[in-house]
Amino acid sequence: MIALLQRVTEASVTVEAQCIGRIARGLMVLLCAERGDSEKEADALLAKLLGYRVFADAEGKMNLNLAQIQGGLLLVPQFTLAADTRSGTRPSFTPAAPPAEASRLFDYTLSRARALHPVVESGRFGADMQVALVNDGPVTFWLQVSPAKAA
Repeated sequence: MIALLQRVTEASVTVEAQCIGRIARGLMVLLCAERGDSEKEADALLAKLLGYRVFADAEGKMNLNLAQIQGGLLLVPQFTLAADTRSGTRPSFTPAAPPAEASRLFDYTLSRARALHPVVESGRFGADMQVALVNDGPVTFWLQVSPAKAA
């Protein structure tokens, strides 16, 4: 699974002119399931996301995680993160999980996130979404957990 996380001062996702998810300070995460991913990879990636220390402590160092700052988590499904762009001028999405499996893993990850963290919002799988955010820093990280490397 792949996560592109951005530290934000605010973020929101809109579908058909209606805001369906909004957070203040926290993490906006684009989330993608790849072929071969399972709940094991989803759990490992979520643990890493929730524990990732990207917020400043009293000395200004990135030492605090999402829970420590009581921040929000906005999860947005984003299959294009799995694109193979190594050749040509059109991306291939073969590495992405098939839609039914990707939707199931997104829903699973969202459910687990809501069980583990108090402020979790989300986008909608398969919807045409407009995502707005104010990237704080900017701070952006790519996290990936592959089936062979999942804990």
